[in-house]
Amino acid sequence: MFDLERWQEIFETLRKNKLRTFLTGLSVASGIFILVILLGFSKGLENGVKSEFERDATNLITVWTSVTTKGYKGLNPGRYIQMKNENFDFISKKYEKNIEHETALYSIWGADITYKNESVRYQVRGAMPGHQFIENADMESGRFVNQTDLDETRKVAVIGRKLKQDLFKDENPIDKDIKIFGISFKVVGVFIDPGGEREEQQAYIPLSTSQKVFGAGDNIRNILVTVKMSDNFDEAVELSNNMSQAIENELKLIHTVSPDDTRAIQVFNTLEKAKEIYSIIATIQAVFWFVGIGTIIAGIVGVGNIMLIIVKERTKEIGIRKALGALPISIIGMILQEAVFVTMFAGLFGLIFGLGLLELAGPQIQHDFIKNPQVNFNLALTTVFILVVAGAIAGFIPAYRAAKIKPIVALRDE
Repeated sequence: MFDLERWQEIFETLRKNKLRTFLTGLSVASGIFILVILLGFSKGLENGVKSEFERDATNLITVWTSVTTKGYKGLNPGRYIQMKNENFDFISKKYEKNIEHETALYSIWGADITYKNESVRYQVRGAMPGHQFIENADMESGRFVNQTDLDETRKVAVIGRKLKQDLFKDENPIDKDIKIFGISFKVVGVFIDPGGEREEQQAYIPLSTSQKVFGAGDNIRNILVTVKMSDNFDEAVELSNNMSQAIENELKLIHTVSPDDTRAIQVFNTLEKAKEIYSIIATIQAVFWFVGIGTIIAGIVGVGNIMLIIVKERTKEIGIRKALGALPISIIGMILQEAVFVTMFAGLFGLIFGLGLLELAGPQIQHDFIKNPQVNFNLALTTVFILVVAGAIAGFIPAYRAAKIKPIVALRDE
């Protein structure tokens, strides 16, 4: 039941102690505010990292080569290790059951690409059909390189949206011819990539065509495969790690590379890296929760201390109430109601201020690893509810103490 007189009494008490009430509320509000901001930025960090991984498949194994740094079996260091089509075929066949998508690449950096009077210098990559899914590329129009293109060594090209804008402006590029180093290629598709403009500056042509047209023979520069994911993330990471290590060891054996040469053949496993980064994010989030909750606890302790002071100041008043027949439960209710009111009001203020700041400042934050910092509203509201309960618990101790005061003792208090 709503008790108007009790609320009037509470507001009168708060009005008489404005500074103390303000400082107590500020400590509680700042605790919730700091927690909301920390949780928002931890979510932004998680969103940013996820978006970085979304640029390519997260279950990706990438293989590339360099020069040997150690002599081995009579061979001198400084040899460049050149991967061949047969290396890709070997890996593809051996790990067929565990591979989801695959491609070998032959890249040409700074290729002259022209259409009519427009000319740019961007990267051209010879690729296989599976590369579309490895890059998470979507087709804006047309299609990607297919198996028939590879088998027939067709001179077709799939260009990125940025490359299309630079060469064709508003013109439809499908079935138009572009020239790469003066050689004509028919555009069969335009792709968009979550990696942004840098990825969309590229052109893809069939791997077999790039090797033939640019005199690469059967050379390849990279091997990329994605591992089939299982429901158990740790099992998928273990499979990916085992495959990565096995591929590295087998290629070292094929190319006569020292087992402890870490540069000649390099294998990068994004799934293992993703696990490491997500573990770091989880640790950061735990630290943020720890700091935020610690700040809130400090505010709750402040509420408890203030209520103890209030009880001390109102000892004589409480004694008179009890002498006039006030029940202990009414004394406890009076103190608890004041503690809960201060805690809830300050907590909601801190929550609204924190959410408002994230809503205004969040879209302005443009960083690769922090995107759209936000807090789940239900989680934030639950936090305030827990805060109110904690405030009630903090207020119960002084309230119980007040209820135990004997009227005769209280009336003697100075």
